[in-house]
Amino acid sequence: MIMPCGLRRFLTVNLIGLAMLASSIQIACAQNVAADASKMPQRLPKIDKQVLDRLPPGCTSTWGNVEQHRATVSNAPCAFEATQTSTAIRIASPSKAASHYFPASHALNDSQPLPAPDLDSFLPAPRTDSLLLENKTGDDLLPSEQVPDDALLNMNGTGEADPLSEMGPSETNNKSKPRSSGPDGVASGSDKTLATIHPLESIYPSAQTCAKCHPKHYDEWRMSSHAYASISPMFQRFEQAMQELTEGTVGSFCVRCHAPVATQLCIPPSVTILDAPPVVREGITCVACHRVNESIGRTNGDRRIEPGDIHSPIYGSSTGQGVRDASAKAKELKLKLNADEKGPGQPMHQHCGPFEPITRSDFCASCHQVAVQPGIWLEIVHAQFRSGPAAAKGITCQDCHMGSVPGKPSGYELGHCAEISEKPFGESRKHSNHVFWGPGYSIAHPGIFPHNPKADKYTTRQWLSFEYRAGWGTKEFEETVETVTHFPPPWDNADERITGRKIIDSNLKKLEEKRGIAALTLAAGGRVEGPHLDCAPTSSNPLRFNYRVTNISEGHNMPTGSLGAQPQMWLNVALIDPNGTRVWETGYLDGNGDLADLQSVDVNNHRMPRDSQLFNLQTKFLINNGLRGTDREAPVPLNFSVDQLAFLRPGAVPVSVLNHPPLIRMEAHSIAPLDHRIAYYVVPAEKMMQPGLYRLSSRLRSRPEPPYFMRLVGASPEMIRRLNENIIDFEISSHTFVVLDSISVAMPKKFLLR
Repeated sequence: MIMPCGLRRFLTVNLIGLAMLASSIQIACAQNVAADASKMPQRLPKIDKQVLDRLPPGCTSTWGNVEQHRATVSNAPCAFEATQTSTAIRIASPSKAASHYFPASHALNDSQPLPAPDLDSFLPAPRTDSLLLENKTGDDLLPSEQVPDDALLNMNGTGEADPLSEMGPSETNNKSKPRSSGPDGVASGSDKTLATIHPLESIYPSAQTCAKCHPKHYDEWRMSSHAYASISPMFQRFEQAMQELTEGTVGSFCVRCHAPVATQLCIPPSVTILDAPPVVREGITCVACHRVNESIGRTNGDRRIEPGDIHSPIYGSSTGQGVRDASAKAKELKLKLNADEKGPGQPMHQHCGPFEPITRSDFCASCHQVAVQPGIWLEIVHAQFRSGPAAAKGITCQDCHMGSVPGKPSGYELGHCAEISEKPFGESRKHSNHVFWGPGYSIAHPGIFPHNPKADKYTTRQWLSFEYRAGWGTKEFEETVETVTHFPPPWDNADERITGRKIIDSNLKKLEEKRGIAALTLAAGGRVEGPHLDCAPTSSNPLRFNYRVTNISEGHNMPTGSLGAQPQMWLNVALIDPNGTRVWETGYLDGNGDLADLQSVDVNNHRMPRDSQLFNLQTKFLINNGLRGTDREAPVPLNFSVDQLAFLRPGAVPVSVLNHPPLIRMEAHSIAPLDHRIAYYVVPAEKMMQPGLYRLSSRLRSRPEPPYFMRLVGASPEMIRRLNENIIDFEISSHTFVVLDSISVAMPKKFLLR
C-alpha cells in the first residue's frame, strides 16, 4: 500500500518533533549558501589532500564549485546525510552549525613547505556515532528540507521514537587518543607545537592572522571577555563538572557559546584546551562574528560560522568600500588576494559584505539569552535589555559595549579600519571598540591570557609551569637564585626565564588595564548615595542609617550576565570609632573568601557570625527539599529523581507558563534599569558607647562568581586566590560624623558644667 504524500509528511514531521522534544535525534537545516554569487568570489581554497579527505561531503559547498572528492561518509568525523542536487550538496546534519575539524592545514605562504598534518594527535579517531556529540538545540526543519529516512529508523520497537536513544555518555566520545609527551610534559615535537604552526588557517583563521591588517582591533580584543571565553579556567572547570554531574547529557550546551569554532570542529569534551590550536583557544574569535552571514534568530549559541581561509569573504557593519579600494591597488600595495599568489605580500580577504544584523542587539542574543533544559534562564541580558528604556530609545548593545565610553552610549571613536604595510589605509570611520566593555576580569595564568603573539614561543603547558609569583626572570631573583635550584624545561635556562618574565610583565600590565575598564563599566551603571542617618547619633544608642543603591544604566539589570555563575555584587560598609578601631562591619568575607551567608563554611561551623545585614545583589538558585519542606540554596540547578542521578531532561510541565520549573526557582536581587534599592543598617548600642568623631566607609564590590561555587566545580586554590585578589571596588566613599554624649544631650542646659 502506498502511503499518501500528505499523510507521510504529517507522520514524518510529528515523529521528528517528538524526537526533538525528548532531546533525541535532531536534524539541522540545510547548509546556507553564503551570499550573492555576483558580489562574492567563488573559489575553493587550497586544502591539504589528507585534510580534504576528512571533510564530510558538502562542507565546501559555500565556496563555489564543489569537488566530488568523497563518495561515502564512512570516515567522516560527523555523521551526515548528504543528497546530491543539481547545483550543490544539501546536508542534513544533527546541528545547524555544520561540524568538521582540521587539525592541520597548509601555511599561507605557498613557498614554505607544508607541515605534515598529524590528525590523530589532536583529536580522536573518526566516529560513526558522533550524533552523541552534536548540539541538542531543537532546530525546526526548514520547509525546503528533506527528512532523511534514517531519522525514522530510530524506534524503540513500538514504532515510536526512543526519547533517550541519543542521551548519555559514550566510550567512543570520552576516550580520545592520548598525546605522546616528552620529558617536560609537553606534546612531542614541541619545537613546532600546535600554537606555533597555526593549524586550521585554511578553514578558520585565527585572530593573530587578522591582526596583520587590524592591529588596533586585535590589541583591544585580546584582553576582552570574548577572547577569554574558552581559555577561562573557571569555564573549563564548570563545563567539566557539568559533564560529570549530568553523565554527559549536557552535551555541547556550554561550548557552543564559549568555543564556537571547537563546536563546529566536533571537538569532544575529553580533548584538553591546552593542546588546542590558537583559533580554538581564542574563544569568541574574529570569525565567530565576522564569518556569520545569516540571521538565525535563535539563542543558546546556535549560530553557523562560514568556513574559509584568510582570503574568503568576511561580514561586518561597513559597506566594504575599503576592501574594494585595496583590491583595486593590490599590486601597488603588495597584497595577496588568494593563496595561489607567490612571493611576499600581505594576505587579505577578497570581499567584505555588509551584514546589517551585526549592527543590531539581536545579534548578541545568540549567546546572551540562554536557558538550560529544566527551564532555568541562565543568561537573560537580552531580555532585560529588550524590556528596558535603552531599547525603547533605540540604543543598541553595541552603543554601550563597543562605543567610546565604557557602559555609556556616548558615540564612537574615529579611526582607520585597517593597516597595510603598517600604515593606515583608507579614510577614518567609526571605530567599534573590540574590548567589549564589561565587568569581568581574568583568573588565568598571565602567560596564557591576555593573548600575546610573543607568548606563542612557549606552549600553554610550559606557561603553567612558570612561577611568576616567585619572581622568575626578575633581576632580583636571577641574582640570588642558587645553581642547584630545579626548574622545569624550558625555564631551566636563565635566558628563557628572563624572556618569559618580559612577556608576563607585559600581560600583567594589560590585565591591570582590563581591571580598570571593568571598574569604569561598573561605575557607569551603579551609584551609591548616603549614608542617610535616621536621627542625630548619640552614644549608648543604636545607630540607624541607610544607603540608596541605584542602577543608573538604561540597558539592563545590575548585576547581570551569566546567572549560572552567580556573579556577586554586594555593599561593604564599616564603622570606625574615634580610636580608629573598626567596631562594626557588613559585607565582610570569611576565611575562604566567601560572604558570611548561608553558603559560608565558617558560618556553618560557628567559627564566625552570619552577616545578618548583608546587602547582596547576587541571584541564587532555590531548590525544594524533596517533595515537601522549605527551599534551600543550591549552587547548580540540577533536576533530580528517585535514583539520585543528576540528569538534564525536559520539564514535565509547561515551564514557559509557570516561569520556572517545578521544585527549582531563582531568587533574584538585581536592580532593574533606573531603579533603586535601599540598604538599611543598624549598629547595636554596645558598639556606640564612646562619643566622638566616627567614620562610615562604604564600597560596592564585584566579582564574577563566589568561591563556594568555584570549589564545587573543583577550582584550584590559585584560581580562587586570583579571583579574590582582583575583586573590583567602585563607588567608594567615606563620611565622618560626630556622636554626642547621650547624657549631655538628655541633661538640661542649666545643669551642664560651664
